[in-house]
Amino acid sequence: MTDENAPVRFDTKIAVLLRDDLETWQRLNVTAFLVSGLGTQVPEVIGEPYADADDTPYLPMFRQPVLVFAGSKELLTTARTKAVGRGVTLAVFTSDLFATGHDEANRAAVRAVRGDGMDLVGLAVYGPRNAVDKILKGASMHP
Repeated sequence: MTDENAPVRFDTKIAVLLRDDLETWQRLNVTAFLVSGLGTQVPEVIGEPYADADDTPYLPMFRQPVLVFAGSKELLTTARTKAVGRGVTLAVFTSDLFATGHDEANRAAVRAVRGDGMDLVGLAVYGPRNAVDKILKGASMHP
């Protein structure tokens, strides 16, 4: 007999790494932006749509937990390098994006800086559990 409410152990992981010196509003904003792209590029991370008992439809969400971590500026730089090297799905948010006002300006701000010179404030990764664990080595769970 299987308990349908038992936790599922996924072989993949969705994780967000935030710089540990961000203000609360920045942490929330960066997290939302970072994970927004995953479903468009990795459709298997999205579950089925929701509906309540009145049959009101709701959008589908991720099929697995999103783990949020914190770390230093240096740790984010190292994690980005590891993620690129391992070829995992990756989203980045740089400090420059706090000063932009729309998507085109965001892309231009990222394009203007070499990868190893980015002032990262957050990144999101999706990939095999063990690869993501190695990428995030040294990060702590977000408080």
